[in-house]
Amino acid sequence: MARQISIIRDEAGYASAMAEYEAFFDKEPVLGSESGDRFELLGLLLAKYEEEHFPMPKTSSVEAIRFAMDRRGLGQSDLAELLGSRSRASEILSGRRELTLPQIRLLSKAWGIPVQALIVEAA
Repeated sequence: MARQISIIRDEAGYASAMAEYEAFFDKEPVLGSESGDRFELLGLLLAKYEEEHFPMPKTSSVEAIRFAMDRRGLGQSDLAELLGSRSRASEILSGRRELTLPQIRLLSKAWGIPVQALIVEAA
């Protein structure tokens, strides 16, 4: 039986919730199922804890991508390979094209960029 989900109040609780949440990545549960609800609830609790304890500095999506590329030793060609288009990668990095929702999901999953860092809010 799975342990009861509770508010994350410290690093130990965060680490425990993250480990359980990440275990769902290999086989994401069906939405609306008991496991799916648990997965969603863990995600919400983790996001709340991260917002409070690890606030994201305000950056553009391009800055977030470039930061991830730099940390991973990747270049524009790697982004082009991930997105399937050299021109699309160039347009995104130059700021001429916004990311689409599928691209945001792909970058978040493949390179571990937080979705919040890739979403551009209208002024």
